[in-house]
Amino acid sequence: MSQLQQNRNLLKTLPLQIADLLAEQIAEGRPMPGDRLRETELASTYGVSRATVREALRLLELRGLVTIRPQRGACVTQLSTKEIFDLYAVRAAMVSTASRLAAERCTPEEVEVLKNRLQLLADNIDDATAYIRHSRETVEYISALADNPILAGYVSDMAKQMGRYVRISLATPERRQRSLRTWEETIDAIVRHDPERAAACHYRLAVQNRDAVLEELSRINPA
Repeated sequence: MSQLQQNRNLLKTLPLQIADLLAEQIAEGRPMPGDRLRETELASTYGVSRATVREALRLLELRGLVTIRPQRGACVTQLSTKEIFDLYAVRAAMVSTASRLAAERCTPEEVEVLKNRLQLLADNIDDATAYIRHSRETVEYISALADNPILAGYVSDMAKQMGRYVRISLATPERRQRSLRTWEETIDAIVRHDPERAAACHYRLAVQNRDAVLEELSRINPA
């Protein structure tokens, strides 16, 4: 229960807290796609009731991370080429819109924040976990700059669903270097108030990440 207490957020229900912790673990590859998620074991691990765990698993099912079958229980959803294309199609459209709006609106103070965030990405290029975290936070910041709460909410919700794919897409130093170069172009376009270039660059970043996941999936499961 200690990990749960350390991550406690009074704005989140207990099932949502557990769902978020499990989502992080799934993104890290533990448990693996296809692995069973047993209510009794999870309830014991987190010191909660099976009903609480059951609700957490339903939340993960809504995110597409868990599949629940009658009489068979829950398991981690298999990686899916169709899901990858579907998720990244929506993701690319949303983040490109966010960057376009941010380029139209960002102030000199926000420009400095973006430059600092870019530096954090560069400083953590050799640490996959830190790089992924800073990349996610940069997307969230750009979504906030867009000054569109509906868009920011969708971007945040989708990030929870895409965690394991993002980790795959940025797993190698080469992929992170390519990501950083595209981030440099995206942020440069935003700070120069070039909406169309900002949108195009961030769209390209999402597509690059999609293609990296597809490449890895084909390597793991060759046709």
